[in-house]
Amino acid sequence: MDSGICYIKPEYLVTEADGGSAAANTENSETNKRKREDGGEVEAGEKKKWDKKERKRGQNKNRPVFKDERYSHLCHSLIDGTGGEPCSLANCRYVHDLDAYLAAKGEDLGPECYVYTTKGYCARGVSCRFANAHTNEQGTNLKREDYDEKAPPTTCNGVSSELQVRLRKHEYDFSRSKELIKMAEKLRDARKLKEQQEKEKNQSEETVSLTAGEKQPSQTTEKIDAEKQTDWKSTGCAINDSATGRDADQKPAVDFREKLVLSPLTTLGNLPFRRICKEFGADITCGEMACAQPLLKGMGQEWALTKRHQSEDVFGVQLCGNNPNMINQAAQVIHETAQVDFIDLNIGCPIDLIYQQGGGSALMRRTNILELTVRSCAALSDRLPFTVKMRTGIYADKSVAHELLPLVEEWGASAVTLHGRSREQRYTKHANWAYIEECAAKAKRMPVIGNGDILSYEDYVERRTLAPHVSSVMIGRGALIKPWIFQEIKEKQAWSPSSGQRYEMLQKFCNYGMEHWGSDTKGVETTRRFLLEWQSFLYRYIPEALQTAPPQKINARPQKYRGRDEMETLMSSGNAADWVKLSESLLGRVPEGFTFVPKHKANAF
Repeated sequence: MDSGICYIKPEYLVTEADGGSAAANTENSETNKRKREDGGEVEAGEKKKWDKKERKRGQNKNRPVFKDERYSHLCHSLIDGTGGEPCSLANCRYVHDLDAYLAAKGEDLGPECYVYTTKGYCARGVSCRFANAHTNEQGTNLKREDYDEKAPPTTCNGVSSELQVRLRKHEYDFSRSKELIKMAEKLRDARKLKEQQEKEKNQSEETVSLTAGEKQPSQTTEKIDAEKQTDWKSTGCAINDSATGRDADQKPAVDFREKLVLSPLTTLGNLPFRRICKEFGADITCGEMACAQPLLKGMGQEWALTKRHQSEDVFGVQLCGNNPNMINQAAQVIHETAQVDFIDLNIGCPIDLIYQQGGGSALMRRTNILELTVRSCAALSDRLPFTVKMRTGIYADKSVAHELLPLVEEWGASAVTLHGRSREQRYTKHANWAYIEECAAKAKRMPVIGNGDILSYEDYVERRTLAPHVSSVMIGRGALIKPWIFQEIKEKQAWSPSSGQRYEMLQKFCNYGMEHWGSDTKGVETTRRFLLEWQSFLYRYIPEALQTAPPQKINARPQKYRGRDEMETLMSSGNAADWVKLSESLLGRVPEGFTFVPKHKANAF
């Protein structure tokens, strides 16, 4: 039997006689066909030797971007309907014709507004796609009697207009960051000088010993190790068991031991998705990767990646950059203006654009720059752990993490997450957990978090048994395919939700999305886009009852099959047109001319 295939029970298989109409995992739709080298499409059943370079790329970079021009923003003066104060801006670019706006908005999507139901007031007012639930006959937006205007917001972080101005005018005080960089440079130079002196001393001693006719064993290595053990402090570490390491009134450090960590996921690791994972039992969450330079420019779109929901009790922000000054300044401003429990540095990102600019996984070979970054960021505050996420290396046949991980600990990192693949591998092959264990065993006290290929409780137990020195586990693709994997691991048993339960989960995501991005037309379409992106991973889940030998493996492709009911078949379809159909049942009809192509090709399945 082929280990790369997930075998389906005979009664659910789709055969040639069925004509393929019920095939649940077809991937040859008009919207997600791969292309020939000459520009033509590859027909079903046609074999082609894929170009290796083309196959490695993980994004549909030339996908069409749909822009819906059927809606405009309503001026804030009219959000609550008529009767409010008129707009005071002479050149306001928003819509002021309320009747025309409402006519173009279209019918409501449903009788109940989730935001109004849960909070007692919908800030989108008459622009809400569920406005009839909270407007009277005169068209005025209503507030429920139990609505508390002084209640704290459920979401924090982001960039204020005042901070945005200070960053754009270069008025933010980064003197602290500049001092830390200078200190890090001195420590780095002192380390290099000491290593050079020790090297020269060793060479001199060996020469003298050979001249005398006998070679004495050098004690230099043991001396250096002893000095490191003596000088090593736990202040910058996530786990500080010392009595004097932290003041009693200070916020305790994050304990990364024995936790289930949700991986920072670009595009897909948005706030509504993280809320879903928290409800299923994720212990630690992290925002999507944010680039240091746009953060320092005050770009709202980048700062939106730092937003945190109140349910995220342990939350971090992941930074990416190629310059230690920029990364440290971004870490400083986040530390001083946002509510975060830790800051993570991404030195494993395989994206070409990031790598070619010297960021992401390129930092694994730029050790001088990496040392300055880790030393300076770890010294920002002993109350803010600084962690690092890396891969095994850049090339599949040249792993360097075992050399880099002890250095990162020495430089002050509080924890390291190691993904068991190289940049070159991306998500192909299997994650190398034996190598993760080898690296984890080299850490003195720093927690090491293992990452890669966990899709079930059995996978979790197998990896933890193989890597006993690993402190915790981080889950990425497994959580996208099965968000309830955290629940399975904590309950130590598989959970096979019905299509109805999975549909309720999607409804909950849509509600959370409209609460976060807005319940007006723009917010609804933003929610739809992220729902469709998520569905490009969700469809890969294969219910246990349909498999001949569960549990499902993350890189195993299923045989063509149908679900136990129509909804399960629809949810298991690899056709993007079916994903759009599913979204219409949740968020109403798509705009005319709407098309969707998933951002990630996911060649590794």
